[in-house]
Amino acid sequence: MIESTPAILTRELRKVYGEKAAVDGLNLTVPQGCFFGFLGPNGAGKTTTIKMLMGLAPPTSGGIELLGLPMPERAVDIKGRIGLVPDESLLFDHLTGLEFVEFVGRMYKLDRAVAAGRARELLELFELDGSPRKLIAEYSKGMRKRAAMAAALIHRPQLFLMDEPFEGVDAVGARLMKDILLDQVRQGATIFLTSHVLEVVERLCSRVAIISNGRLVMESDMAELRSASETLEDTFVRVVGADRNGDTLDWL
Repeated sequence: MIESTPAILTRELRKVYGEKAAVDGLNLTVPQGCFFGFLGPNGAGKTTTIKMLMGLAPPTSGGIELLGLPMPERAVDIKGRIGLVPDESLLFDHLTGLEFVEFVGRMYKLDRAVAAGRARELLELFELDGSPRKLIAEYSKGMRKRAAMAAALIHRPQLFLMDEPFEGVDAVGARLMKDILLDQVRQGATIFLTSHVLEVVERLCSRVAIISNGRLVMESDMAELRSASETLEDTFVRVVGADRNGDTLDWL
């Protein structure tokens, strides 16, 4: 932990759609300088939580603080200090990768020359500079994820919110992205990551939380899980109640 002020703090966070609570009384504390894995089965409330943290979905009730600032009251200040890699590739299809990353830099009020220089360096770093005229509409899913991460890095944020950042990314690209993220944590940044690939979370994250049916069911340091001689997958299956106890189909 780098500072006493948490990177993310939620208090009784709740989001209701109709009569269903997608997130139901979530209390989270994510220390600064932490690689934090936020896990759960499909429909557990992970993406809804991320959207509330990003300011894309207003909570029904409860409170959010990011980097010590309240959301949404200080949303403009907060958004200037976070980097986003959303689950959906919310990119501009009719721009090239270079144009998009430079545009994001300008949105964060970087000087034009600085934004252009960093955009070129980031595209080279993410190995997206081989076809400079290619539009994002022509990118594969993995290329879109790398472009989104490049854009998230351009203003050197203190906090990253990342929803399935490795989805659709090949092994080489994923390794590159992981190395970059680990380096950001070493420099003091905080990463809040959702992923269905538990092996990735187990290797990268120093702390994990598991959500099920909108509620927090477990939070632990990875070191504690390792000392318990239990894999993250074993813990996940146990706490979300997904253990089938060996049930199989007779004919299968």
